[in-house]
Parts: sequence; structure tokens; C-alpha cells
Amino acid sequence: MSGEGGGRVQVRREEDLLWVTLNDPDRANALSPAMIGEVTAIYRRPWREEGVRAILLSGAGRNFSAGADLEHLRSLRDAGPEENLRDSLRLKDLFESVLRQDALTIALVHGACVAGGCGLATAHDFVVAAEDARFLYSEVRIGFVAALVATFLPLRLRGSDLRELLLNPQFVDARKALEIGLINRRVPAEDLVGVGEALAVQILETGSSESIARTKRLLLDVLGRPLSDSLALAAEVNAAARATDDCKRGIATFLETKKPPKWR
Repeated sequence: MSGEGGGRVQVRREEDLLWVTLNDPDRANALSPAMIGEVTAIYRRPWREEGVRAILLSGAGRNFSAGADLEHLRSLRDAGPEENLRDSLRLKDLFESVLRQDALTIALVHGACVAGGCGLATAHDFVVAAEDARFLYSEVRIGFVAALVATFLPLRLRGSDLRELLLNPQFVDARKALEIGLINRRVPAEDLVGVGEALAVQILETGSSESIARTKRLLLDVLGRPLSDSLALAAEVNAAARATDDCKRGIATFLETKKPPKWR
């Protein structure tokens, strides 16, 4: 086991799993520019090349993340267009770094998960939530637009539920979040880490990391494209995948044993 950090974000590695913790509990892990920068840098790193196959994100203290940092919000009252754009681009980079990370990503959510914090969690491939978790996209309450999350939430939600969350922002408990597809698992708080790790292990044992990474990219790249364009891109991805070492190994193992390989 190895660990690093000691500031706003802590990181430790256990074999092919990377554990990332938002570590500003006194401020409910608010997404200050500094916090955003640290998380973005972590998720931009090409972890699969270093042998990491899954990243699990959690929050220290009572809450996963309360969203925007209050001091930073105060500074935005007098911000001009260029400063506002820079701030928005920081959030864009944060979400894109998670969405484009080739390793499997799992968010472990407890307590409050609000606004940008909710966007951060739901940008992950899977969200495992404790029974006490509560989710809120609060942007319209204070005159903001949840513009960035609207680009990737359609991967999780049907249109009516997306409108309900963004236009009529009320806290959604873990039970409701599971019902509408905002999260993937709802578990007792004491089981949150164990279930998250078990989910990662299950996926990594039964699925090729190369295939997982390529599938993740495809799901993002076909979103919103015309059908003919999506099918053309999918055909290219399908053909390219057949030439990978993982696909060749998978076919050879199945033909020999009538079972898929154990990938982990």
C-alpha cells in the first residue's frame, strides 16, 4: 500500500486500485478552485499506463461535497466575463478529466452531494451511495445554470427526470436516486467502501480494461450524434477493438476453454 497527499485531496494506491479522498471536511469538501485543480490533475493522469485499473472517490467527514466554495462564490459577484469563463472552464476540465479517464471510476457518496459535487460524483462510471446520501443540483436556486452536467447526465437519466432535477431542485434521497438511475447502488453507510471495492473487483475480474476504456470513450463520443454518424463510429471502434491483444486473448481463451479469461 502506498499513499500521498495531505492537503485538500488524499491519494493512496492498493495494487491496481487508486483511492482518492476529498479532504476538506471542515468545509464539507467544497469545490474551491484549489480543490478542483488537484482533483483534475489526478484524473488527467494516464493511470492505466501505470497499472491502475480503477479509481474510487470518496469524501472525508460528514458529507461527500457541498458544492461550490462560499468564499469563491462571493468573489464571483463582481467577476467580469473573462473571469467567469475561466471559472467555468475549470469546472469543464474537472468533469472532462473524470469522464475521459480510461480507468474504471466509482464514486462513493455519503451525506450531502450538492451542485458541482453532485456533478463530480455522477461523472463517474458508477455511483455507490450510502443510505444517508442526498443529492441536489441547486444551481437555479441561486441563478446559475447547471450547464456542464446537462451534457453528460443524459447518459444516466431519462428526459423527464433530468428536467425534474435541474428545473425543480429538491434534495433527492438515495432511494429515489436509485429509482431514477442517478446512482447504481444504495447500501448501508457502514458497507459503502466494501461494496464499492467489491464492485470494482467484480468488474475488473470479468472485463478487459482495454475494452472498458474503449467502451467508455464510445459512450461519450456517440452522445448526441446523428444515428448514421454514431453507427459509422461504432463500426470503426468495433473493428479496432478486434486487433487489440485483449481481444485476441479473449477469443483464444474462449475457444480453448469455453470460458472468458479472468482479467485481474
